[in-house]
Amino acid sequence: MEVKVMLSDELASVDLATLQTLVAVQDRASFSDASQLLGVNQSTISYAIKRLRKAFNDPLFVRQGNSIVATDKGEQLAQQARGILEQMAALSSPSGFDPATAEGSVTVSCNHHERMFVIPDFVRRAQKEAPKATIHIFESAVDGKQQLKQNTCDIVLGPVAILGDIYYRRKLFTDHYACVMDPAHPLAQGTPTLDRYCAARHVAVTHNGRWEALYFAALRATGIELQPEVTVSSHDILERLIPGSQLVATIPYRLARRLSDRLALRPFPMDVFIQVDIYWTERTHHSGLHRWARQILAEVAEKNLGGGDVHKGGDRLTGGR
Repeated sequence: MEVKVMLSDELASVDLATLQTLVAVQDRASFSDASQLLGVNQSTISYAIKRLRKAFNDPLFVRQGNSIVATDKGEQLAQQARGILEQMAALSSPSGFDPATAEGSVTVSCNHHERMFVIPDFVRRAQKEAPKATIHIFESAVDGKQQLKQNTCDIVLGPVAILGDIYYRRKLFTDHYACVMDPAHPLAQGTPTLDRYCAARHVAVTHNGRWEALYFAALRATGIELQPEVTVSSHDILERLIPGSQLVATIPYRLARRLSDRLALRPFPMDVFIQVDIYWTERTHHSGLHRWARQILAEVAEKNLGGGDVHKGGDRLTGGR
């Protein structure tokens, strides 16, 4: 039995350019910024959104302060539109991807841990194999999920799970915690016990007070509430801060090992696992350039770090956004 799908005139007039406008407005939270992004007049943006509002019987965007936010239907529609645009782009692309001729950009967001061990070789390979592509490296701090959602980056590398049914994940490498301190520090003598560790004076990396390293939760689970006496925004200051002090830093072992020629390196008195993953969204899932970039990141991690639990392919994560 043949079933005919009847569309209203308004809905039938919705084309890919209109969907692209919808996505741009949601990403930029501004009609004027969307017009600059797409290179069209702001009146063109307004007209496209007006047509969509009529077709879907919803305002789609409402003003909130100096910006606009999507309604529930607007957000749902933008997500669907993004998927349609990606599928159309994938169908229009040549079946074979050649990095040597590929153009475009890849934006990777990460922090000190990943920048030290993965990014340098990734950039070198990218420049060699895809000379026409542009690579951008951003600081993620604790904003990786938001950066992906707002499309300010294409790939996030990090140890914190980004949950939601619009995100994909690929395991990159694993690590664990270790302690570094001045060689004259009492804790540098022998293997630290948990009591001696907790009695020490601590410095913690907090990304301006917005991040708590995983070992804090592990200690809290045993009833220990560790209170650092010093907090810093990034790991890169530790090698100059710790010498001559009584401070102990608990950081990923791979980072701690790089400091072992100047600082004492001792095991953290608990076994706390760190897993660094690659995250991306549907927007770049089918892109040949971005798929190639994710594979290069995984290969570099495998070569430099043994890769940990790196698996081929990406698994979509489920759960609340």
